[in-house]
Amino acid sequence: MSEEAQDTSPPVAGKRPVEVATMAIVLAFALLMAWDNHRTGTGWESTGPQAGYFPFYVSLILACACLFGLVKEAVKRGPDEPFVRQAQLKRVLQVFVPTLLYVPVTQWLGLYVSSFLLIAGFMIFVGKLRIWISIVTGLVFSVAMFVTFDIAFDVIMPKGPLERLLGY
Repeated sequence: MSEEAQDTSPPVAGKRPVEVATMAIVLAFALLMAWDNHRTGTGWESTGPQAGYFPFYVSLILACACLFGLVKEAVKRGPDEPFVRQAQLKRVLQVFVPTLLYVPVTQWLGLYVSSFLLIAGFMIFVGKLRIWISIVTGLVFSVAMFVTFDIAFDVIMPKGPLERLLGY
């Protein structure tokens, strides 16, 4: 059996409230898109459809699908299944939180040092790999990115104190 199938930790959220919330958010987005595309123009001109014609109808189809799902959830009976269990949420957060922190750290330390820390950190703490393998892998990847972007293609990337110290 897989690890998820054996997970008996307590549920954090039920499936039904998460699905309803997701459909409500997508419905709101679809209605916003329908309104904006209607404002842009959903008719036909002498040269063909206006700019909002196709997006308007796609957003209406999306809104109808959400309404169908919301009605289906409203009439559904029976016990609610767990959407996510505590152990599963912990594993997701182990990846999500460092990735979320990667963005502001990139502005402070630069792309290459931040990428090194993210890759080596994932390999050490999530992958439980040897520290020296993680450091070498993160270093090789970061140097390869630097050579590819900064040297080969001359693309401007966010730099940090290390790159400034090295003259880049």
